[in-house]
Amino acid sequence: MIENEEMKKAEEQYSANSIQVLEGLEAVRKRPSMYIGDIGERGLHHLVYEVVDNSIDEAMAGFCDSIYVDILEDNSIRVVDNGRGIPTGMHEKEKRSALEVVLTVLHAGGKFSKNSYKVSGGLHGVGVSCVNALSDLLVAEVHREGKIFQQKYSQGKPITPVEVIGECEDTGTTITFHPDATIFQQTQVYKYSTLAARLRELSYLNKGIAITLTDHRELVDEFEADENGDLKATGRQVYRSEKFFSEEGLKQFIGYLDAGAQKIIPEPICVTSDKIIPIDIALQYNNGYTEKIYSYVNNINTIEGGTHLQGFKMGLSRTLKAYAEKNNLLSKYKGDIAPEDFREGLTAVISVKVAEPQFEGQTKTKLGNPEATSAVSQATAAALEIYLEEHPKEAKTIIEKIVLAATARNAARKAREMVQRKTVMSGAGMPGKLADCSENDPEKCELFLVEGDSAGGTAKQGRDRRFQAILPLRGKILNVEKAVEGRAFESQEIQNIYTALGVRVAVEDETGEKHMDLSRLRYHKVVIMTDADVDGSHIACLILTFFFRYMFDLIKNGYVYLATPPLYLVKKGKEEVYCWTEEQREEAALRLGKGSDKGYTVQRYKGLGEMSDEQLWETTMNPEKRRLRQITIENAAEAERTFSMLMGDDVPPRRQFIEENAHYANIDA
Repeated sequence: MIENEEMKKAEEQYSANSIQVLEGLEAVRKRPSMYIGDIGERGLHHLVYEVVDNSIDEAMAGFCDSIYVDILEDNSIRVVDNGRGIPTGMHEKEKRSALEVVLTVLHAGGKFSKNSYKVSGGLHGVGVSCVNALSDLLVAEVHREGKIFQQKYSQGKPITPVEVIGECEDTGTTITFHPDATIFQQTQVYKYSTLAARLRELSYLNKGIAITLTDHRELVDEFEADENGDLKATGRQVYRSEKFFSEEGLKQFIGYLDAGAQKIIPEPICVTSDKIIPIDIALQYNNGYTEKIYSYVNNINTIEGGTHLQGFKMGLSRTLKAYAEKNNLLSKYKGDIAPEDFREGLTAVISVKVAEPQFEGQTKTKLGNPEATSAVSQATAAALEIYLEEHPKEAKTIIEKIVLAATARNAARKAREMVQRKTVMSGAGMPGKLADCSENDPEKCELFLVEGDSAGGTAKQGRDRRFQAILPLRGKILNVEKAVEGRAFESQEIQNIYTALGVRVAVEDETGEKHMDLSRLRYHKVVIMTDADVDGSHIACLILTFFFRYMFDLIKNGYVYLATPPLYLVKKGKEEVYCWTEEQREEAALRLGKGSDKGYTVQRYKGLGEMSDEQLWETTMNPEKRRLRQITIENAAEAERTFSMLMGDDVPPRRQFIEENAHYANIDA
């Protein structure tokens, strides 16, 4: 009876007045994640990309060649371009300035008119208006028609009219905005490295455009080249800044991505075509064992591929196979050659420009235009045929690489089958060292991959047995970046990881992409827990390399984490303070010592085994107090390059990386 009364009351309350109409940019502020992905660190940086994309669109249309991105002291962002400038005249339909329309109306902009832009990255036309809606202050400044126009906004609403504040002889647009802290509650701090990676990528995809990133929050030493070309410190400090510019586009992009690999052909093979759609491709073979292909549509990274990627793979394998058969280069090989054999050790970047791209899903990560398949396939085949005929020596080297890949694949298949037989799904037992948990719900279960038996024993004693499982790993696992696939599956430690997780080896789908079946994954948190020293960091890097190459879907779905054990314990009497950074240690010492360097002790933890089981639980494993870092891939191309460089065979790029980044690292004493 009571239930019926409540239902009747609810029914009466649901009237026409219950229907809300969100006007202007209210919808963006109400559901920001629908428009920018999330309201965490990723969404925060996405605001910058939306504004920069407008400038890139001006450049693609031929009206802009310089873009400046500044991170200001208060974490505001300023983006300046020398394009035509957003129109400021009266909009006939809206009866207000076109500048205000662009910044306050969703789906408003020149990108829907083919007369303004042939192609653009901001397909839905919500970019800069979303940025406006999610900023507590946005200032738009337009240089156009000899005048400087300015208008200010807060939370998407204009707080000043469009005003003329001066005169000018140039053209362009400047957008300065500060993210709204009521929306971005997790963080409003921009990461220089994250922005640099995207801007560098854009410079390669759009050759001839200079993009400069400057961080006004950080001063660094200034260096100048002397008469010998060597860099020497000037003694002055300047804001941290980089200029990204590429004359050769994707050819240089390949060189950047493959910096840590040993190439088997001297120069990248370049493919360009403008017959059906503009196509730009560069590819390079190295002596590695992994396939690295990145695809873009109108500068958007299509991380899930699509029809353009399918066309590339078809054109590549068909042309190479036809050439090998025509020149009798497969006569000594009696086995089968699979499509993936043609792509082992291949690094490629595919960039297409499509006037009306059809993306599968709102995330714009997979191209669906059917015409792209044949266009890219034909362009790849035509360019590759010419290259192979003109470079017989390099062609032979590539075919030999393919035959070796096929041979290794057959050996790896046998090793994979061995791993599959040992997984939980086939009825085999768990690894002997695994201390499993009692909970059966994967969403509640955690697996800690722990360095060594000693730390593993401590972790087993300190864990919560209900939902935390421990798998000790012996020493340093195999560096899969330097090993053929077969060797990886022969590794006992890697076999144990597969078996404990309950997953099968990733297999290719119909599009040639490798995916894992995660339906029987036994843990939705896989935590890498190693010592807080150089060796521990190396072991963590080896495990991450394995996950990146062989279990990428775990990272993609957010299942992989890094534990962060404390570095110090500052103690005075019964009072204890755990510290994760040098700054925290100094602060704790100052507080406990009351200004003196006496009266307290500092213990430096160099290994998990130095902690008691209670300490390890309290600092590193207790869900209420621990600090887990989730592993995410924001920029696949940049991550690919970093793994190849740090874990590959080529030493010079690794040395250069260390030299350039040493002042950002905390080196263990």
